Amino acid sequence: MVHLKNKYFFYKIVLIIAISTINFFCAGCPYSFTGSAIPTHLKTIGISLFEDNSNFGEAGLREKITKVVTDKFINDNSLKVTDKKIADSVLEGVILRITDKPATVVSGEQISKRRIEIVIKVTYTDMIKRKKVFEREFTNWGDYSSTGSGFAQRQEGLDAAIEKIAEDILLQTVSGW
Repeated sequence: MVHLKNKYFFYKIVLIIAISTINFFCAGCPYSFTGSAIPTHLKTIGISLFEDNSNFGEAGLREKITKVVTDKFINDNSLKVTDKKIADSVLEGVILRITDKPATVVSGEQISKRRIEIVIKVTYTDMIKRKKVFEREFTNWGDYSSTGSGFAQRQEGLDAAIEKIAEDILLQTVSGW
């Protein structure tokens, strides 16, 4: 019986030492949750129709980008999308530039791929505290083949760029704290 008590006592001491060691090494860890959580007072977001100052000439572009960004927020479900007049926070965007230029040149100086690049300036405002959370430019791109039916392929490149930039905007808004 005495032997059994000593065995449990030994395991208890080992467990205490192990926990103490873990606490000692983790006490100096710089890890924190900063940059990962939306403040608790923000529950909703209003997304304004993006402005188009790009002169790219794509019909319905501002509506398309606004819809893709809105859909990203709806699918993410971190902030409930609502009318901006009653929202806790508001997201506004301006399409500054869209460029369409060669991305890959093959032998004979033939362009095989083109790249569409989009630059959007986004302002995110906390309406509860009446302060600007961030204002920054987002840039992203989409490639498309320049051989074949040009317009449909160009649209694929534009759609890819819009998807990427919408994802960037979502990530900055919900995890950039």
